[in-house]
Amino acid sequence: MADISVSLDGFVTGAGPGPLTGLDEGGEALHTWAFSDDPGDRRVLGEGAARSGAVVLGRRLFDVVDGPGGWDEEVGYGAAEAARPAFFVVTGAAPPSVRLAALDWTFVTSGLPAAVAAARARALTASAAAGRGLDVVLMGGGALIRSAFAAGLVDVLSQHLAPVLLGAGTPLCTGGTARTLVRRDVRVTPTATHLTYDVV
Repeated sequence: MADISVSLDGFVTGAGPGPLTGLDEGGEALHTWAFSDDPGDRRVLGEGAARSGAVVLGRRLFDVVDGPGGWDEEVGYGAAEAARPAFFVVTGAAPPSVRLAALDWTFVTSGLPAAVAAARARALTASAAAGRGLDVVLMGGGALIRSAFAAGLVDVLSQHLAPVLLGAGTPLCTGGTARTLVRRDVRVTPTATHLTYDVV
């Protein structure tokens, strides 16, 4: 499944994301819901972390979350949860060092399908240990999720629609093959509209 926050005008970052700028000006507003005290937002966040058996992300997003202003013990995927999934990064080459060394990182240099296959194997192992089915979650960025759709690797899309217009940034969708989505769930909170679709 793909899980990503997006602005009303379809951007998943501000105009200049990077290791030193994070999601860039305005981009952090996309994730206000993830830091909200609203019970609905907390439920969505907790359910997402609980179902994650393994997480796939692209190298540009890894460089942001592992950068100096990125994740820490209080901010990041599963930071407030008891367990954290394994992370698989699609990249041309592994980085020379990793700041977030306490997390389980695997750098996959053989492409997105190989990363998803490796994440699927890890999620199956985690599912057996947990005694329930866990998902492979594609957390982004936008280019990785677009590629995953093109390769037929997305069966569920979970979108957190933030009430903000960024005007520029990294788009989630830029053309590609038309897809039919079937709505599974809609939850409205003060900070976002959480949408879940089956991809058919």
